Amino acid sequence: MALTASTMLPLGTTAPDFNLVDVESEKQISLANFPGKKALLVMFICRHCPFVKHVQTELAKIGKDYYQTDLGIIAISSNDVKNYPDDAPDKLKQMVTELEFNFPLCYDETQEVAKAYTAACTPDFFLFDADLKLAYRGQLDDSRPSNDKPVTGEDLRAAIDTVLSGKPVTGDQKPSIGCNIKWKQGNEPSYFG
Repeated sequence: MALTASTMLPLGTTAPDFNLVDVESEKQISLANFPGKKALLVMFICRHCPFVKHVQTELAKIGKDYYQTDLGIIAISSNDVKNYPDDAPDKLKQMVTELEFNFPLCYDETQEVAKAYTAACTPDFFLFDADLKLAYRGQLDDSRPSNDKPVTGEDLRAAIDTVLSGKPVTGDQKPSIGCNIKWKQGNEPSYFG
């Protein structure tokens, strides 16, 4: 496990489109699945990472807490399943069931979506506004598996609430920290390492 921080994609970047299959419904998911939303949260997660395991209950809670709002949510796993079989689509489907995720979790087999977002770690969060411009990229909160701080989701929740209210999020954003995305050998992006 290589401790990795977010790349901190420039604020204002337009959300790259994607076309991925939801591991549970087996339906194709793209940006077109979130029309008219005031905000869109794109999360790069996986099943095996201790950093994701540390916050996964809060991720499910965010899905439930914002279900009746104008926030769209999608989770994406881009890890190499040959070397990390716990992150294979069938295992991700079990994760959805166990945690009662109410948002799609898609598998990015080619890893091209992760590259388009410059996703670097799990978890990695990208919050876009109504115009699909990046408003927040950073941590869920200050909690880590190695510290005793509670998982609250306060940083991400504050950003979501700000975007939903139509206001700009402060530029003072802390990067997310987690395990590096498990790139397929020879497929590592230029920003990795």
